[in-house]
Amino acid sequence: MRCCSLKLYFFNNNSEDSMARLDIVIFGATGFTGKAAVIELVKLIKKYPGMTWGVAGRSEKKLQDMMAEVSNKTGEDLSGIDVILADIKDEQSLKDMCNQAKVIANCCGPYRLYGEPVVKVAIECQTHYVDVSGEPQFIETMQLKYHKQAEEAGVYIISACGLDSIPNDMGVIFLEKNFGGILNSVESYISADIPDELKKEANKHGIIHYGTWESLVYSIANKDELGPLRKQLYPEPMPKFKPTLQKRSFIHKYNGKWCVPFGGADVSVVYRTQRYLYEVEHQRPAQFSAYIAIGSLCQTIGLILGFSVVSLMSKWECTRRLLLNHPKLFSAGMLSREGPTEEVMNATSFAVNLYGEGWAEGTDVEGAPNRKVEVKVSGKNPGYGATVVCLLLSAVTILKEKSNMPARGGVFTTGVAFKDTKLINQLIMNDVVFEIIQGSTKTS
Repeated sequence: MRCCSLKLYFFNNNSEDSMARLDIVIFGATGFTGKAAVIELVKLIKKYPGMTWGVAGRSEKKLQDMMAEVSNKTGEDLSGIDVILADIKDEQSLKDMCNQAKVIANCCGPYRLYGEPVVKVAIECQTHYVDVSGEPQFIETMQLKYHKQAEEAGVYIISACGLDSIPNDMGVIFLEKNFGGILNSVESYISADIPDELKKEANKHGIIHYGTWESLVYSIANKDELGPLRKQLYPEPMPKFKPTLQKRSFIHKYNGKWCVPFGGADVSVVYRTQRYLYEVEHQRPAQFSAYIAIGSLCQTIGLILGFSVVSLMSKWECTRRLLLNHPKLFSAGMLSREGPTEEVMNATSFAVNLYGEGWAEGTDVEGAPNRKVEVKVSGKNPGYGATVVCLLLSAVTILKEKSNMPARGGVFTTGVAFKDTKLINQLIMNDVVFEIIQGSTKTS
């Protein structure tokens, strides 16, 4: 053990030059998502010989215990992996961490509370940054405050590299590349499925970890920030393109399931990508709407009523504290502090179906749309399996394909950062599947 600062210790059993930066450091590695990322990286790293990595967090004991658990679970000797102490409240420790990494994979949320110090220091240290935030206020604030600084530093700051929002953001990019014409609009339907035999276990232990609940509550509580924030970010609206994508009824049926609008970050992320493509690359932007397919009408109404209660209670500190202290009660058993069991997570599947409409190649865009193409993005364990695969492959793509990313750094969406890279192909090779269901058979 050697001391790097008064409040940070760096454990390095490697024989390599200690001044060389590690390729990837997972910050917040002892959290639920962070540990899942460590387990996945142990498997993934075998495909990239010579790539180096480490873990970081504020508790030496928790980090060591987590690494021992992961070593036991994976059967891999992790004694040579670097372990860094870094505390979100100690800027110097964050600097020491970032100075030892090429890319920080930040799993320490809620990002509204803990994300900005890491982004700020990463830019100062010229370290690239990825996270799995699904919090629009945080994501858009980072673009507003730090894009210019990141650009000048040549650093990529890329949020929403998990299930918020790679399936939809990169899914629209995949659809555009495979459409065989000009894409006008996309409707997305998100669904998940748990086998019947595991639903009892899922009800007992939940299907989502507490950290996601905490992020959701704070996002809802501060949703009024988004309007003024977006006016600062984009003072001028984009021109209207016709035909206009009409919103569906608030409750409607799709493929036998009842659906409602999806309230996550995906719509805002896709909008930012499409706006960039319009303003910078002069490409016609695709209009986008997202919905979540729930199931029965009773389940759908129950979800709406539950969300309404959470939205109301999020407004005041005293009731917000009740929500945070009793997640299982107020989420009808969907969330828990211990998180879902491995069996439930690994058996849960997800699908994002994106329905694109536009004009076939060579067709006059002033006429009625005459082409439809469907893309499906699917996989297993959406919250803590596919999400960390997306996160880690985003980090790897920065390391391997900077020449195919925007020439200068900045705060970008995944669609902007990775549209010309092989990220989608890498995701497909790691069980996050992008496929054309009908229409164009052109490959990406």
